[in-house]
Amino acid sequence: MNFFSRLKEGLSKTRSQIAAIVGLKTEFDEQFYESLEEALVAADIGLGLSQSIIDRLRQEIRSRGLKTSADAFGALKKLLVADLTFASPAIAPAKPWVVLVVGVNGVGKTTTIGKIAASFAAQGKKVMLGAGDTFRAGAIEQLRIWADRTGSDFVGQHEGADAASVAFDALEAARNRNVDVLMLDTAGRLHNKVNLMNELDKIIRVIRRHTPLAPHEILLVIDATTGQNALRQAEVFHRAIGLTGLVITKLDGTARGGIALALAGELKIPIRKIGVGEGLDDLQDFVPHDYVEAMFGDLGKS
Repeated sequence: MNFFSRLKEGLSKTRSQIAAIVGLKTEFDEQFYESLEEALVAADIGLGLSQSIIDRLRQEIRSRGLKTSADAFGALKKLLVADLTFASPAIAPAKPWVVLVVGVNGVGKTTTIGKIAASFAAQGKKVMLGAGDTFRAGAIEQLRIWADRTGSDFVGQHEGADAASVAFDALEAARNRNVDVLMLDTAGRLHNKVNLMNELDKIIRVIRRHTPLAPHEILLVIDATTGQNALRQAEVFHRAIGLTGLVITKLDGTARGGIALALAGELKIPIRKIGVGEGLDDLQDFVPHDYVEAMFGDLGKS
């Protein structure tokens, strides 16, 4: 099964939920708009953004003279693809390309790093993993295992070490070993704990003293099943350290697939990767068109 098929299967609950609310009418009216708004909210897109999407869809329908709900859904999907489309960063200019990975506890940061490292390695890039999660028991060893599994270099210290010190050591080693991509793990932290957020800021300051333009990517890993709470997490992290991208995990089997639209729409932050399972190939680049197609399918077509 290819990744699009797995994504479509993973979002089947979201798609079925939308279909159940909207129905399969061949023409649209005020009830169509109301039911569509309800479906978008139920999928965790959020009320404000859902209303904005409906307003833009109304305008698109009027300006183009669309007559059926099939046409309306086609227009809707084009709007949403545009909302989800951001420019991708080029990796070539900086060496090492430094990726800092952050998030709350339990979202799968370390596993995500391992899977992304595998993707970079498959492209022929030399990768290093830095064990900046020095608090969680076993986190350093877990990352070391991923380094071995992906053929990546590894830098770590002892449990309880200063995370900023680990980041500095990793940068030095990455430069000396001619590494292409350095991925830095961090301890999971609640977004409402000021001292832990300040520690992230310290890590970034140390990185920039060593390499002024780094980190080149600051990725927040988000658990899709947490719904609107994920949006609140992202808002706090973005305000504190300036995120450059999102990784959304656990999209398989959730009725909250709209959280991707909420995150991109509210924060204007690109989604870099999405995950639909535990397998190594179940984390892939985010493709807006495929995501929207998987979420809405053939709704509106009789």
